[in-house]
Amino acid sequence: MDTIRDILPIPERPQRRTTAMDREDQSEAFNPVQPLRAPQGAPNVVLILVDDMGYGASSPFGGPCEMPTAERLSSTGLRYNRFHVNALCSPTRQSLMTGRNHHSVGMGVTSEMATSAPGYTGFRPDSAATIAQTLNGNGYSTAAFGKWHQTPPREVSAAGPFGRWPTGEGFDKFYGFMGAEMNHWYPQLYDGTTPVEPEQRPEDGYHLTEDLVDHAIDWMRTQHTLDPDKPFFSYLAFGATHAPFHVAEEWKEKYAGRFDDGWDTQREATLARQKELGIVPESAELAPWAESVPHWDELDEGERRMARGFMETYAAFAEHTDSQVGRLVDELEEMGELDNTLFVYILGDNGASGEGGIEGTTREHLVGHGFSDRTGEMLDQLDSLGDASTYAIYPVGWALAMNTPYQWTKQVASHYGGTRDGLIMHWGDGIDGGGIRNQWHHVIDIAPTIFEAAGVPHPVQVNGVAQQPIEGTSMVYSFNAPEAPDRRRTQYFEMCGNRGIYHEGWTAVTRHGTPWKMVPEGLPRFADDVWELYDTTTDWSQAHDLAEKYPQKLRELKNLFLIEASKYNVFPLDDRVTERENPTVAGRLDLLGDRRSVTYRAGMGRFTEETAPNVKNRSHSVTAHVEIPDGGSDGVLIAQGGRFGGWSLYIHEGHLCYAYNCYGRDHYAVRSADVLTAGEHELRLEFTYDGGGIGKGGTAKLLIDDAGSGSGRVENTTAYYFSFDETLNIGVDRGTPVTEDYPEVDNAFTGTIHTVRIDLEGEDPQLSESDADRQQRMLAHQ
Repeated sequence: MDTIRDILPIPERPQRRTTAMDREDQSEAFNPVQPLRAPQGAPNVVLILVDDMGYGASSPFGGPCEMPTAERLSSTGLRYNRFHVNALCSPTRQSLMTGRNHHSVGMGVTSEMATSAPGYTGFRPDSAATIAQTLNGNGYSTAAFGKWHQTPPREVSAAGPFGRWPTGEGFDKFYGFMGAEMNHWYPQLYDGTTPVEPEQRPEDGYHLTEDLVDHAIDWMRTQHTLDPDKPFFSYLAFGATHAPFHVAEEWKEKYAGRFDDGWDTQREATLARQKELGIVPESAELAPWAESVPHWDELDEGERRMARGFMETYAAFAEHTDSQVGRLVDELEEMGELDNTLFVYILGDNGASGEGGIEGTTREHLVGHGFSDRTGEMLDQLDSLGDASTYAIYPVGWALAMNTPYQWTKQVASHYGGTRDGLIMHWGDGIDGGGIRNQWHHVIDIAPTIFEAAGVPHPVQVNGVAQQPIEGTSMVYSFNAPEAPDRRRTQYFEMCGNRGIYHEGWTAVTRHGTPWKMVPEGLPRFADDVWELYDTTTDWSQAHDLAEKYPQKLRELKNLFLIEASKYNVFPLDDRVTERENPTVAGRLDLLGDRRSVTYRAGMGRFTEETAPNVKNRSHSVTAHVEIPDGGSDGVLIAQGGRFGGWSLYIHEGHLCYAYNCYGRDHYAVRSADVLTAGEHELRLEFTYDGGGIGKGGTAKLLIDDAGSGSGRVENTTAYYFSFDETLNIGVDRGTPVTEDYPEVDNAFTGTIHTVRIDLEGEDPQLSESDADRQQRMLAHQ
């Protein structure tokens, strides 16, 4: 009898045997319980996702970043030149995993910007099972490595719940990080749901990308050794090439001088190469340059030097990532499984990022808070780009060049610069030779493609929950039929109010905001947004707006957007950006809620910003009860954040110290006058905030056993967030250090910590912020 595979778990079939009372009298044999098996001939599936890479960045799509593994796979596989994603990372990843539009599965924006509106909750509904749940329920081994960024932030702690962690969403194994980005030299990772940190350090040759691939290879080897007949699904989502740009010097050396001619010349060279490769038609033009972004010849020599360094680092970062994919491909080949593997290589989860601002930055969080980095200061770090002392992202000009030939960047869902990325598929047993596929597709089409290749149906019920329809369309029809007509005729786009609609070659789009530009008057009302119209059957890059020429066509498409947006929970539109990172303002529940006091014990930690007390923009105190041994002690009592923003209370050379690091730019320190003696002590920091808005200054006072022992000013404080990759920890500063008073990693307190308590004063400061503060926050990083 055929296995029923559209209800998961697959229903068990009891044995029907006549039984005797005594085993020795049993005449009818029993069958052993059989393992769950995938359909006959089901291939392995390897799904690779690169972060923040634009369409025109990689060499197989005409770009300057050499990616020989991607070229190798495409030479006997397929390149899709009209493949699309959502304009931010969490939405693309949720669509990728479920085969549904991002608003349909609650991920209208990144997980840190969730609200209570149905399309924006950040919670994947149980009615939208993941690829991993479906394949795992059909006999596959499953594992995820690298960036996740789909779990509601309040659930990323030891308190869970863990149902929306990777291991709760169908993956047997997870090794990676949970948030938007990660330091590649000093990452804070999870193995399953257990916090871990690498045993090696940068000086030992450690790099996160290499670590992820090591774990993926080890897992694949183990699966193949133990059960070679069982197919596996491996999902590898790199932190690269998202900021921070972290790569060893030897990879940068190759690109020295490659970008001396600047981004305008690079766009022209990339387009020429794209035409030569057949990735774009001969008629393709460069789309218009974005307003307010300088051309290369408008920069001074210092700005050019810095910009060249940024791009050399990025290209090295990209090639290093691809080289690690090469190790994985080599392992599949050595195992004899490469041809039996559907290999899906997605070169970007959105367009290239313009979030580095006009100048670029070596301190991403500085620009994320609306401040420009200073080229003169950055030039002092030019030779350090890529190492642990920098947290770099390139200027907008390079982002635009990496999206050649399209307009705009990441966040801008209206134009192809934000949504079109390269896709490579390789399957020796299922794809006959290499080639280019022109069929128009979207990230929601990956899941049904995998299901069809594996021979498994879309489940109608998973764990007792009826499933909402898969909204994607399988791409298998195009594998061996290059001229097959498109099967995806319509697709809407929306991100932070930027929106568009594709229908049978036409696109109607409206850009609502500009990711890197201050708009003193504020954003317009949605009803006042200006729509553009493009015929992409003749205008490949959306270079010629036809809105005035064909007003009726524009009206038809705008109405179609309203229909599609209503169908998939896009409304109400919401153009708030960093403002939504405050749970109270956004209208979602925070783990700590209204609690004003939290007491920690030694060893607790790895608390993200949404699972820790919010000490920003308000008065607060930190009280530690400790025991100092004979001979004294040093080390961290409590720290939040790291080298590029945060604070720390610690003991250094016997003195109680407090360090405040604002965006990695402004550093403040207060040191007690008294040296701590042996015995038990109450150590206290009292921070009195000036008020009058957000990001203002304050006074820090240190007390030892209730006696004042030092005070000092902190003139500028962090307005919105300390870090996306660093955490709050007790007794140690994990990741990078807040202050250079102590080293990376080896900074644990050498005495005894009994408790550390944080007490907050006043209401949530963002509930009463000024209009000017709110505008600043709206333009901050996401």
